[in-house]
Amino acid sequence: MKTIIKKCTQTDLQELQAISTATFAETFQEQNSPENLNAYLEKAYNLKQLEGELANRSSQFYFVYFNEEVSGYLKINTENAQTEAMGIESLEVERIYIRKEFQKLGLGELLLNKAFEIAMQQQKKKVWLGVWEANENAIAFYQKKGFIQTGSHSFFMGNDEQVDLIMTKTLE
Repeated sequence: MKTIIKKCTQTDLQELQAISTATFAETFQEQNSPENLNAYLEKAYNLKQLEGELANRSSQFYFVYFNEEVSGYLKINTENAQTEAMGIESLEVERIYIRKEFQKLGLGELLLNKAFEIAMQQQKKKVWLGVWEANENAIAFYQKKGFIQTGSHSFFMGNDEQVDLIMTKTLE
């Protein structure tokens, strides 16, 4: 098993869009209407949107490769790029997705550890994320990694309002 984590650049835009839409659809298509899922994918993962996110100095994307194939990705935010006002001492894990065929190989943990490493390098005190309240596997994974629920916020899948739990881990 050979895994590599690589920071994304503007030259990775097309591949980022492909992995973003594929992993999001794989994760949530069974629980959402095709109309709401497609509306979200078109809004969140169009090339212009992703290009702007990649250009933001307070956001970073990373691909994880398993045997030289892009298997998933991570997006982190600091400062004003965070989707909630959590302050300058916090780092947000906005997206962490692994393609279905590469799940249960420890890749999600590798990406989460990368987020922790960056947070420590930047002297952040907390790492936080939002996770859909119905995504029990992800909630259990984050709890196992030391995250606790500290709040919630609305997440819109098309016109369907859903609830994301805000989970936070204090760094030592």
